[in-house]
Amino acid sequence: MIKIPAAFLKQLWLTFGASLAFLIIGLVRGYSASAIPSIESLDSNLIQNSEEKSWIGAIPPLGAFVGSMCSGPLMQRAGRKRTLQLTAPLWAASWIILGFAANFSLILLGRIVSGLCVGFVLAPAQVYVSECCDPEIRGRLGSLPTLSMSLGILISYTAGSWLYWRYLAFLSAVFCVALFVVLLPLPESPVWLHAKGLDNTSAIKWLHLSQHAIATVKDEEINEKVEEPKSLFTREVFFSSAVMKPLTVGFALLFFQQFSGIDAVIFFTVEIFQSAGSKLNAMTATITVGAVQLFSNGVSTMLVDRAGRRPLLLLSAVTMCVSMVGMGAAFYFEFEHSSYLGYLPIASLVVFMLGFSLGFGGLPFLLLGELFPTHYRSQLSAMGSAVNLLSMFTVIKSYHALEHVLTSAGTFWMYSCFCAVAFFFVLFMVPETKGKSLAEIEEHFRGKKEKDNVNLQTIKTKF
Repeated sequence: MIKIPAAFLKQLWLTFGASLAFLIIGLVRGYSASAIPSIESLDSNLIQNSEEKSWIGAIPPLGAFVGSMCSGPLMQRAGRKRTLQLTAPLWAASWIILGFAANFSLILLGRIVSGLCVGFVLAPAQVYVSECCDPEIRGRLGSLPTLSMSLGILISYTAGSWLYWRYLAFLSAVFCVALFVVLLPLPESPVWLHAKGLDNTSAIKWLHLSQHAIATVKDEEINEKVEEPKSLFTREVFFSSAVMKPLTVGFALLFFQQFSGIDAVIFFTVEIFQSAGSKLNAMTATITVGAVQLFSNGVSTMLVDRAGRRPLLLLSAVTMCVSMVGMGAAFYFEFEHSSYLGYLPIASLVVFMLGFSLGFGGLPFLLLGELFPTHYRSQLSAMGSAVNLLSMFTVIKSYHALEHVLTSAGTFWMYSCFCAVAFFFVLFMVPETKGKSLAEIEEHFRGKKEKDNVNLQTIKTKF
């Protein structure tokens, strides 16, 4: 009988708890694709024009941008776990407002508050998982939040195909209650506790963390006495290699993730299939795309600690580039519905989702919790989330305008160009973090040698 290490089970439990936050993010992202057709069919008086329709899809990322700017100080002061717990009741309230909305203004209020909560949890959930896992399994467990996001999108697509849009909102509120309850028995991040000068022994013991996982980087300039770290926004710190290098890599990956066109696809899937003249029913095609995203995220989770981050990101960028070229061709040549090429839109988007989910879907979020130095991880990961969410808002809100200016074909070809640039950026700029402790990754960007601190290679691990 195979014995599963207690460390793996405890860290998996914590990861599942934190991943509920990402599942709810998936519900927020998938909601408009299912809810808008339901509103138009059953409560058509609530949406007067296409501009209002676009705001229902675009306003959550705007709220999330504001939330992400607040999440840095919040998780630095309250902790990673407590930030998630404090957000859960507000998130449930946003779904209840949406479920009872009697006019368009209340729909927008519910959507923007749900987006605000996305911003509150996006960085803390990923950082919480990364700080509470051993390096040897951090890739697999750190990819589970993104897998959960895909599951949330699929739940929203599937349930929304038969549920009234108000009931879909109430269903989503149940997951927020579950998030609060599941987090209750879990420990706070030992990294955060140590940074605050608090005892992290019980958290380390509960998680069964190895010495490899909890090794820290010591600054040469700090001797025997403990000094308060300098502010991130001083010139000396912000432009240091320990901050600027991972900031450039992390922010660029999060930017390219959105400008691959992913959220234009997720938020307007039904509309894209209708416009492209796909031979499949639009809602069926939407659910198919969601299922493919979930499957390929699962494959990525299994591969990330074996293949590494860089190979998956490179494969992802190439696949997305080719599929977006195909999607543009489907619009440009306007293939007849009766021809086999009428399936090109669904084929292109399925391939796109496969490629996206293998790499750029989850790995930028995983790296969000890996790349940044310990003292400034809260602020930098929150800033990275803000870049990602502002990019998301830009992509979603500009989609219809770009269609008008560039045509649908030109818009998808533009996204393919961003994917091509992303490939070369990963090739030349992104380091491999597979199997490395957070301390080793920080040392890499500082340009320091391992002999300066703990000899990390001699520490016994549990995996």
